[in-house]
Amino acid sequence: MSSADPSTTTADQEGRLARLAARFTAWAERWIPDAYVFALVATVVVVVAAFVVLSGKKPAADAALEVVHLWGTGFWELLPFTLQMALVIITGSVVATTRPVYRLIARLAAVPTTARGAVAWVTFFAMASSWFNWGFSLIFSAMLAREVARRMERVDYRALCASAFLGLGSIWAQGLSGSAALQMATPSSLQPAIRSIVSANGLVPDGIIPLTHTIFLWQSLASVVVELVVITTLMFFAAPSASRARTAASLGIDLGPSPLDAADPPSRHTPGEWLEHRPYLSVAFVALAGTFLVSTFVQAKEPLNALNLNTLNLLFLTVGVALHATPARLMRAVKDATPGIWGVLLQFPLYAGIAALIVKTQLNEHLAAWFVSISTPQTFPAVIALYSAVLGVFVPSGGSKWVIEAPYVMQAAHDLKVHLGWMVAVYDLGEALANLLQPFWMLPVLGLFGLRARDVMGYTFLVFLVLAPLVLVLVTVLGATLSYPL
Repeated sequence: MSSADPSTTTADQEGRLARLAARFTAWAERWIPDAYVFALVATVVVVVAAFVVLSGKKPAADAALEVVHLWGTGFWELLPFTLQMALVIITGSVVATTRPVYRLIARLAAVPTTARGAVAWVTFFAMASSWFNWGFSLIFSAMLAREVARRMERVDYRALCASAFLGLGSIWAQGLSGSAALQMATPSSLQPAIRSIVSANGLVPDGIIPLTHTIFLWQSLASVVVELVVITTLMFFAAPSASRARTAASLGIDLGPSPLDAADPPSRHTPGEWLEHRPYLSVAFVALAGTFLVSTFVQAKEPLNALNLNTLNLLFLTVGVALHATPARLMRAVKDATPGIWGVLLQFPLYAGIAALIVKTQLNEHLAAWFVSISTPQTFPAVIALYSAVLGVFVPSGGSKWVIEAPYVMQAAHDLKVHLGWMVAVYDLGEALANLLQPFWMLPVLGLFGLRARDVMGYTFLVFLVLAPLVLVLVTVLGATLSYPL
């Protein structure tokens, strides 16, 4: 009697989700372009759409020139944000590679004992930590995944990378660093005109919606728990078993030594180099920056509202300086982290041009008017979640996109008598879905992993197929339990 074909036996042992994920990944590797090409394609699509809108109002030649002008003037409008995001990557990596923090990462990496369990563990940690802070989660989870890959030879490297990103594709915006919720709770973060719309002649005092009516609604917390359980379970069954995994080595990726094994930079004896290897200047920096951060949070009426990209980056840099102790160690950590930012520097200006066209040609208003026209009070949350996801593919920035959406979403919520705080949560749920379909926010993780967007988007697309209908059900069912206005 002939023995069974080993490959057939292995394939039979794979679950349906794992086989489906493998097919999606193979499709993505064949058809999904690099993230830079994705940004170029999105630019062409939006340029054509903007031209169509403007050509209905003026001669074609004038419309074409205006589109070019709007794109060109908007191209550099995200430069501060670009640097902020580059520093999120660098400072997050600097903290994660300090020996005290990396010892924690190493302990966490030692928890899973199977290939699928490892992917599910990283998924759970990435999502749970993203609720507290998306920037920390993005970098810390990536470092955790890399350490898991070092320790576990037969875990699928692509699935690990995808799992490290899933916090930003799900619950981050419903957490403490959610842009829209923080903007609605902070008086100075939105224009007076938007506050006036939200206020509705004093119905909502000062147009302020506190966090207790957005991310701390029991409905919002329930949706977080549901997403956490569903996606962690999904990734467990979608990850390839050890026998079918594509490891880092098989992909030609050298993970290098663990930061715990790295030797200190060689010490020199010249006066200048002596200072590089002593902690005195680091202590002075930590004292200065620490005093500023403490005073900033103490003086804020709502301490959570003082947490923005600038304070986050300074906080991470200060912790990194303190834990690395000497300037030499810190400089080496920054140098090692810098290659991961090239995609951000190259592509963010393209997305700035896209955002400028969408806003300044009123493309967003045309889309919103159509969605609102087909809504009822019961279906409005699901329609806006879907719209937010669609627009998020082209404007991948939760905070800046909320400035675009808030005026007509809040006005429509008043008109349809829908709970205003829930609509902020609905926006957040839809906004996160877009991150599963386009590689903008994957860039920091991809840079650290040495992978391309096509290597992980098979998994993120599978998560999107499961999560999108789940989100539409959640926003509809949970929204029905809330009353207008707050």
